[in-house]
Amino acid sequence: MSYLDHIRACNACDAAAFRPFRHGGEIVGRVHVSLLPHLLALDEIFTATEDGGVALAPHHDTPGHGDTAMTRASKLLVRAGRLPPPRGEAYAVKTAWHAPTRFLLDRAHVPLFGCRAFGVHLNGFVREGAALKLWIGRRADDRPVAPGKLDNMVAGGQPAGLTLAQNLLKEAAEEASVPAALAETAHPVGAISYCLQEGTLLRPDTMFLYDLELPADFIPRNTDGEITGFTLMDVDEVADRVRTGNDFKYNVNLVLIDFLIRHGRLTPDDEPDYLALIAGLRHPALA
Repeated sequence: MSYLDHIRACNACDAAAFRPFRHGGEIVGRVHVSLLPHLLALDEIFTATEDGGVALAPHHDTPGHGDTAMTRASKLLVRAGRLPPPRGEAYAVKTAWHAPTRFLLDRAHVPLFGCRAFGVHLNGFVREGAALKLWIGRRADDRPVAPGKLDNMVAGGQPAGLTLAQNLLKEAAEEASVPAALAETAHPVGAISYCLQEGTLLRPDTMFLYDLELPADFIPRNTDGEITGFTLMDVDEVADRVRTGNDFKYNVNLVLIDFLIRHGRLTPDDEPDYLALIAGLRHPALA
């Protein structure tokens, strides 16, 4: 196991197994070839494209029609057992972060359509003299993704209708009981991206990263049931656990690798994969 292995694992994808999903002529996602026939059977909603993919039919290009069409398609596909039940949280589907929203899609269905999802991750850290420590959470055993794995102190997907700053404050309060006045001092420090295939799912995700230096007497407490508890862990232990194992949720490894690079714990003199790590943390979406 190495740091680079985690980046490779988050970018394991058979691009040939997916076809473009378009709206208004632009690629907004990619669908697995096994899902194509089920989409094209809904011929009032979807249509085939010349490149072998699928698109929302042209009469769904007008504002609002994409939402209506995708809501109906999702209900029909859930009923047919092709999609999981919705989670009741809408994500904005767009081609880039500042691009216009094409339509809304339930969080549970975003990876089935291979649409880019966004999220926020916050590194909560404490300085004790020269030592640097990170608050690390453990995910509850009932989580649908990575149950029981270690996690950042605060992390969450980006729902439609909130700014990143608003979402960060919400997640910080729910996941770690961070007061708003303290959470507002978090610094945006960049973003990482990856493109991961999980069976017929595709996750071309982008995570916006924040660092928050915490007072020595602050103790995070979870309120939404996602985290069972927190440990204040020395940064060297965090680095060792990332490098040697799979203790952390898959994408959290990438967040922590970025943290270790930015805080000088991984250096170009000592880490042979240094440049590959930097390049790998910003993986492009499928063309």
